[in-house]
Amino acid sequence: MASKKVLIVDDELAIRVALRTAFSRENMEVSEASCGTEALALLKKREFDLIVLDVMMEDIDGFTVVQKLRADNIMTPVLMLSGKQEEMDQVLGLGLGADDYLTKPFHLSVLIQKAKALIRRNSVYSPQKQSGILVGPFRFDTMKLECYKDGRRLNLTARELVLFRFFLEHPGQVFTKEQLYHQVWNENLVDDNTIMVYIKRIREKIEDDSKKPAYLKTVRGIGYIFNGKT
Repeated sequence: MASKKVLIVDDELAIRVALRTAFSRENMEVSEASCGTEALALLKKREFDLIVLDVMMEDIDGFTVVQKLRADNIMTPVLMLSGKQEEMDQVLGLGLGADDYLTKPFHLSVLIQKAKALIRRNSVYSPQKQSGILVGPFRFDTMKLECYKDGRRLNLTARELVLFRFFLEHPGQVFTKEQLYHQVWNENLVDDNTIMVYIKRIREKIEDDSKKPAYLKTVRGIGYIFNGKT
């Protein structure tokens, strides 16, 4: 099995040395960055299994680094480190896309266990594996319940996500309004207007031109069909 690759991002040399030693003992391959700018440049060239990221750095803080990573659709697990104990800082970090948060001082054994858990979870549930549905330019992350088109997250509501996921799971198949209503709303009484409203909303978010849909098309007299290829 290939060694897991970890990127340590911290402007304190002593912290990087301690973490590098701890991860190396676990037979992990370690790379280092002394600032956020260096880390972002490195992440454009290489892929890692985990990023251990300090919050307080002189050039770019860890919150901004996480935000930029997720905006670039880099979904590598991030374990944030911070000397701040405030709950709001933890909430902010997790809200921006970090996967876990550890306050200083911490025991290296605790950090290693958190790191292993994140790597293990990502290897099982990564979007490139069974948690992802890939159809054409679309990717549905079934772990985070998010949908992307060409790497850009689509702003779909919960019900829109359920309906669009159903289409993604059955590309090239024609469904009547009744079938869609039963699958998504799980009701026997079919509301044609509701289906039409949701189809219109989804088209506005996934199509380049919602009035001339290339992906989610109407089959006249029958229902709708989704095609991931234009």
